[in-house]
Amino acid sequence: TIVEFADFRCPFCEQYVTQTEPQIVKDYVDTGKVKIAFRQYAFLGPASVTAAGAAECANDQGKFWDFHDYLYKNQPAETDTSMYNTDTLTQAAVTLGMNGDTFRSCLDGKKGDSKAAADLADGQKAGVNGTPTFFVNGTSLVGAQPYSAFKTIIDQALAK
Repeated sequence: TIVEFADFRCPFCEQYVTQTEPQIVKDYVDTGKVKIAFRQYAFLGPASVTAAGAAECANDQGKFWDFHDYLYKNQPAETDTSMYNTDTLTQAAVTLGMNGDTFRSCLDGKKGDSKAAADLADGQKAGVNGTPTFFVNGTSLVGAQPYSAFKTIIDQALAK
């Protein structure tokens, strides 16, 4: 299992998602050898908390990974927080096939915030101090590492 602690506004997390994760999914997840678990590490300010909460609201409708991909593929510059508001995120949710009223109610009610805060606390307890941070069967890997770095650790874990 790969546990990823990430912030949807983190440019290094976006780099991992677009450049490295697809090969990991193809070689290990799609073949049933590895599972990926995403944990929120929303530490880059209020917009990060909003994005994390929105992802949890998407999860409530079974669309976490679709929303995850949307947030990373449409990630603006780190200083631009304009997309992290109820209207824009609800519009994205509807585009991805979610119920807009349910999503908006969840986001406005901050229903996902406690889960995101719990993930952040768990990450801090585990020693995470930046994103992305990964744990591959407990072995940590920090930063937007190349596929080869993941392959080495994954293959070692699978050999045990």
